[in-house]
This record gives sequence, C-alpha cells and structure tokens, in this order.
Amino acid sequence: MHVKKYLLKCLHRLQKGPGYTYKELLVWYCNNTNTHGPKRIICEGPKKKAMWFVLTLLFTSLVCWQWGIFIKTYLSCKVSVSLSMDFKNMDFPAVTICNASPFQYSKVKHLLKDLDELMEAVLERILAPESSHANATRALNFTIWNHTPLVLIDERNPHHPVVLDLFGDNYNGSASSSPAPGRICNAQGCKVAIRLCSSNGTVCTFQKFTSATQAVMEWYVLQATNIFSQVPRKELMKMGYPAEQLILACLFGAEPCSYRNFTSIFYPDYGNCYIFNWGMTDKTLPSANPGAEFGLKLILDIGQEDYVPFLTSTAGARLMLHKQKSYPFVKDEGIYAMAGMETSIGVLVDKLERKGKPYSQCTMNGSDVPIRNLYSDYNTTYSIQACLRSCFQELMIQNCSCGHYLYPLPHGEKYCNNQDFPDWAYCYLALRISVKQREACISKCRESCNDTTYTMTISMAEWPSDSSEDWIFHILSQERDQSDNITISRKGVVKLNIYFQEFNDRTIQESPANNIVWLLSNLGGQFGFWMGGSVLCLIEFGEILIDFVWITIIKLVAFSKSLRQRQAQARYAGPPPTVAELVEAHTNFGFQPDMVDHSPDTGAYADGQTLPVPGTPPPNYDSLRLQPLDVIESDSEGDVI
Repeated sequence: MHVKKYLLKCLHRLQKGPGYTYKELLVWYCNNTNTHGPKRIICEGPKKKAMWFVLTLLFTSLVCWQWGIFIKTYLSCKVSVSLSMDFKNMDFPAVTICNASPFQYSKVKHLLKDLDELMEAVLERILAPESSHANATRALNFTIWNHTPLVLIDERNPHHPVVLDLFGDNYNGSASSSPAPGRICNAQGCKVAIRLCSSNGTVCTFQKFTSATQAVMEWYVLQATNIFSQVPRKELMKMGYPAEQLILACLFGAEPCSYRNFTSIFYPDYGNCYIFNWGMTDKTLPSANPGAEFGLKLILDIGQEDYVPFLTSTAGARLMLHKQKSYPFVKDEGIYAMAGMETSIGVLVDKLERKGKPYSQCTMNGSDVPIRNLYSDYNTTYSIQACLRSCFQELMIQNCSCGHYLYPLPHGEKYCNNQDFPDWAYCYLALRISVKQREACISKCRESCNDTTYTMTISMAEWPSDSSEDWIFHILSQERDQSDNITISRKGVVKLNIYFQEFNDRTIQESPANNIVWLLSNLGGQFGFWMGGSVLCLIEFGEILIDFVWITIIKLVAFSKSLRQRQAQARYAGPPPTVAELVEAHTNFGFQPDMVDHSPDTGAYADGQTLPVPGTPPPNYDSLRLQPLDVIESDSEGDVI
C-alpha cells in the first residue's frame, strides 16, 4: 500500500508540469525553448505564424537530412592512410635461397626413367610423326600414360573436331566424324592437349594449350608429381641440392658466415631452400648501416649441368626477402638471379598497419579465420598466402579424398597418386579452374593487420669478368671440392649483394577517417547553423518527450478507471442502493434488496392472509445515494482519494 501511495503522489506531482493536455504542452515548449523558430510561431500573427511554421519545418528537415548523411558516413567506418618515415636502425630481412631445379638429376634418374623415355617418345611423335610411325616402337611403360595421355586435337574443321591419341588408335570427339585413312596430324595442324578422365572413364575433359611446349611441360610436371608424392619427404630432401654444394661463400657486413648459418626447409617446387636470418633459433641480425658494404654477399653454384631436363626449363637461383618467422612463398613472391651474373638488390622497407574491426576484416594472428593453417607446423606467422593454400588443400581432401603434393598435408591424410586415387588429376584440374572454389577461399581468408613488404631495386652485371674468371674459379673449386682442377663453370655461378638502400623506415598506417569528435562537431554545426540550437535545446526537446509520455500514461490510466466503473455499473439493473438499504445489509446478513414492484398486489398472497401493515419507511434521501467519485486531487502532502 505504501508503494502504491508513493506512486500516486509521483503521478500527481508530474501532472503539475507544463500542462495537462498536449496543446498546453506544445504551447509551453514554444514559449520557453531556446530554439528560435518555435517562439515566433506562438508570438507572431496568423500570416507570420504560418510562414515561421513552414520555415521551421523546412530547416528541421534539412537538419535531419544532414544528420542522416553524417551518421551514415560515420557508420561506414572508412579509414585514412598516413605515411610516416623514421630514420633508425633496422633488422635485416630474412633471405631465402633456392635452386631453380628441385632435384639433382643424378639422384632422381632412377625414379624418372620410365617417364623420361615416354617423354622422348612423345616429342618424337609431335615433332616428326612420319618417322616415328615408321620406326619400330620402343618398349615403353604405358602405365603412367593410360591415366593421363597427351592427345592431338584437329580443329581445322571446327564443326567436327577430331581427337587423336599419340600412341593409341584414333578415336573421335564426335560420332559423325572420323579421320581419313592414313591421315597424319602434326603440331602445326593440331593442338596438343591433356586428356583427363574420371575413375570409370565415363566423364573426360581436355586441357588445351596454344603451344605444344606448354602442353608437354605441364604433362611432365603432372606425372612427376604423381611419382614424387609416393616418396617420403626425408628421401626427397636427400635428392635435392645440399647447402654445402649450393652456398660457396657468405659474408654479412664485415662478419664471415657459411652454409651453417642457414636454416633448411623443403619447398616442393624448388626442393631444398635455405633461409638466412629467419629468427627461429638465433637472434635477429640488425644491419649496421645502409649501403652495399653492410649487406649480405653470397656466391652460389646452382650446378646447372645436373638439372632435371624435362622438369626444369629455367636456370638460376630463386630468392625472396621476407620478415622473420614468416613462411617464404618463393614461387609466388620470389625473383630469379641469373647464372654468370652479379645481382645487386637494394632494399626499402614498407610496413603496413591496418585497422581491425569494424574498419576492415583483417586478422592479427589468424585465430579468427575459419581455415586451419597447415603451415603452422613450421611455427610461422599467419599470412593470407598460407590461408589460401590451406583452404585449397582442404578442398582437395574434401573433393578428391587426397592432398596435393605441393601443399602441406594434414595428419592422417595421403598425397594424391595414380595408384591409390586414379582420378585425382581430373578432380584437381576441375578444382583449380573452379571460380566458385576461389571465391570460397577468398571469402574465408583475411589479410594480416600488420604486414611488411620489401621494395627491391635490382641491377645486374656479368661476373666474373674474363680477366678474373680463371683465378676465381680455381679458388672456389679448391675450397669446395679440394681439387686443383676447375669444377665450377660460368653457367652455374651466381653472385648476390643484398643491402639496405637507406635507413628510412616507412610506415603506412590506417586511422579512422571519421571519429566521434568529427561526428559531434558536424551534428552540432548543422543544428546551430539551420536552427540556432545547441545541446541544451536537445535536452529541452527530450524533456518535452518525457512529459508527452507521462500525459499519455495519465490519460490511459484515467480511461482505464472510467472503463472499469462503466463495467461495474452495468452489473446493476436498478438504481444505486439507498443508505437505509446499505444499513440493513450490514445489520442483517440475510437481507436481500427488494427488486420487485412495491405496488399492492393481492393476488400475491394466499386466501385468508391479510395484507402486511406497512411500518414507518426509512428516510429516502436522494442526496445520500452513492455516486461514483473521481480521484480528488490535493495539493497537500496527504493521501490521494
């Protein structure tokens, strides 16, 4: 009860506000607000009142429109980019060195023997089809060929293309066309393609090429992938170029170094790769000063004479600069250094710092990316390249039931090969050209919020010169092979100079283009310019809204009370009871109000009974009848009736 009385008092006091009706509330607001327009609506005459009403409504609409634009701009979370340059000592980047050939041919020749013989026969059929058909066919192992053969597609008649197998019977791409007897197709008149079929052979597709060179190289790489995927990773590393054979000399600034200062990893595209200053086990090395004299100097021997002839068509060293503890994606981000050349690389460092959510979808460490990072076994940091390749490997496992040889393999899975997964090549090609697959991986992967890029200025010169070639090669041959004869040739030697051009650490940093201060300033500026208002005017408007709500509540409460009273009166058909009837009802519990007609009716009594003698009736004061009472308000602190 006390709580109810307290609430009634509060309601009673709120009624003493600016008015009891909506009209009184609006008039009070227009008379007391600090906004200029509403005052003139009340004070001026009819014509000016209408004019000021239209102006106030127009400028209010303009303010709301401008506010909507500013709020939308603020919620768009745009960023501005600032460039800052700082002169300071910088850490030398990690340098990854690879050979263009992943393996030494002398160590993998036994694995590629059948494939190489088949490749030579394919080249004979493509280049000299007449002589190859005339010669006796050598004993070839067609086990590999049967899975993914090379074919010739005769498209001279585009409506009826003819497909010819290099080593099999001629078969047709369409049922209505067939090659003429004795017809021979060469590389000039036909296109070379790779035929890929599903396991049951019912669905086949052709991967076409504009040049036979591209076709045979892609076919050879596909077959070599099948072979190398069945060899353990440790055995593959033994077949690559060892560090002591690849790295002949090393100098960092004024400090000598050797192949022991490099960390070895196996990169399937390039075999054994070696990383200098990776920062995994040793402390990161700083650069003392900018300039070529304070950088990293290397002399390499790529051993070009031992390249795999059909697997590698490029000779040189592949290198990449990257930040510490990041995995080097040498094939995508690396550069080549030519043999017989001295390559000087001047480096500039650019650091990019992106803003996270809600300004962008970048990630700090990849923990919020829904893709399992398969490169985490190397304890490297997150990168979008690692995410995209991990995503593709997951799709390979889901669709093809095996993983590709070029990417890390999850635990418990197997690499694709023709023996265990006969249709893996068909599945791989369909997945690689799928736009849906690329979009799915791009939508899941996110960029790193902090990234470092190295801008390189490259210059080359012939090395060694003709006058110094003899003594340089003699010394290098004696140091590596302990031989008095020259074992190193110009075709295999590569010299590298990697250094900082300058110590300007350039940082590209994102910051919010529109912050809360910008938003409030623009909102207040527009409100003050168009309506002459301020924050206090908004508070006044908020106060009026609160009063509006309370008046609405009061009216709803009054309406509810009147509705309940009308419902209570509807239950009684006659007039309200008199005071005498109420007294009788309190003293005689068996009392029932007489609702029948009180006129004398002798038929209502039995024969022989006399009519009752009327007594003195109770006073019938109409003024004492109970009437419904409204809530009587009082200005005092007493109870509200």
